[in-house]
Amino acid sequence: MAYGITLSQRPSSLLETVAPKGGLIAAATAVVLGSALLAVSAKVQVPFWPVPMTMQSMVVILLGMAYGSRLAAATVALYLLEGLAGLPVFAGAGAGPAYMAGPTGGYLLGFLLAATFTGWLAERGWDRTPVKAVAALAIGHALLFVPGVAWMAVLFGGEKAIALGLAPFWAATILKTALGAAIMQAAWKVVARRSQA
Repeated sequence: MAYGITLSQRPSSLLETVAPKGGLIAAATAVVLGSALLAVSAKVQVPFWPVPMTMQSMVVILLGMAYGSRLAAATVALYLLEGLAGLPVFAGAGAGPAYMAGPTGGYLLGFLLAATFTGWLAERGWDRTPVKAVAALAIGHALLFVPGVAWMAVLFGGEKAIALGLAPFWAATILKTALGAAIMQAAWKVVARRSQA
């Protein structure tokens, strides 16, 4: 039993539906490709200080919804380990422990929370309908912002944390939520067409 249902009873994630017998090699490949996608999405940015606006939040949540909770958590964990080891995968020029303790550190933790929880929601079918997909993406964004803003509050104080780490991102977050939900619905439509062909 897992979360009150057996694995056979829960809906398959998008990845499990596309590659139902992938096995360990397919899972490892998905994790590596997902972490690479996160690194690329970090570089697609509008520079803000102290936290840049990137495409990562949408990618993190879509990975959760497409991969499911465990594989998404493994993907984000690998990405964070790459950054911790000094690889240039983050939005800024730096990496390593000092970077992760800086202003973006809470958001990086939020990536793990958001990917895992939206994956858990997807395993319960929240990625299959537009309304639930929007709700799942909104929850994922909230899980990303809460530790991000909380850590910035520790560094800069609460007022500055909201002004610098939350307020500038509202419009982009709404847009990314809508776009992410549309992407998930389109992906499931493609899968449904292929299964009927």
